[in-house]
Amino acid sequence: MRLDPFYLIVDSADWIERLVPLGVRLVQLRIKDKTDAVLRAEIRRAKAICSAHGCQLVVNDYWQLAIDEGCDFIHLGQEDLAEADLGVIRRAELKLGVSTHDIAELDTALSAKPDYVALGPVWPTILKKMKWQPQGVERIADWKRRIGDLPLVAIGGITAERAALVLEQGAESAAVVTDIVLNENPEARTLEWLAVTAAWRQELEIQVG
Repeated sequence: MRLDPFYLIVDSADWIERLVPLGVRLVQLRIKDKTDAVLRAEIRRAKAICSAHGCQLVVNDYWQLAIDEGCDFIHLGQEDLAEADLGVIRRAELKLGVSTHDIAELDTALSAKPDYVALGPVWPTILKKMKWQPQGVERIADWKRRIGDLPLVAIGGITAERAALVLEQGAESAAVVTDIVLNENPEARTLEWLAVTAAWRQELEIQVG
């Protein structure tokens, strides 16, 4: 499996409606603390938008709702992974991404046979408080050696200017949240991300094709 080098993470279908039509090919819907009804509506709307624009949708955490709504890709943090029914997930043929922050978490993630592993935070991030110190770019190459052919996603403090640094170290995809959603012009920043990852995207398409 190949991931697009530009991995957008947003917290609503509104963001997906704004940014995916610009050319985004990989997006995660990461919503916290909403009712099942709201979550279901958001997932359903996000899925429709992504389907219309050839974008891969990844649903964060809510694997059962993702199955119910016919989605095909989920992302789980370590706590959610511990509580998830991997048997149900595998029978539903969902692709699975898992977050990791240290060696123990990587071992746990690999035991779940994921479709990709995420490593973070690479740089300091304001998205949420973390007990882990920034990993640094060098850790990306180490993680990639450990996981072999499995795709690696780098996350945490990544900007358009830093994206190439993580891709050069072996990450297949650079995940971004605040560099876009907190930008004064998210659409323009998204286009900048698309531009800086275009060469990597072309290389991936050559390899696949």
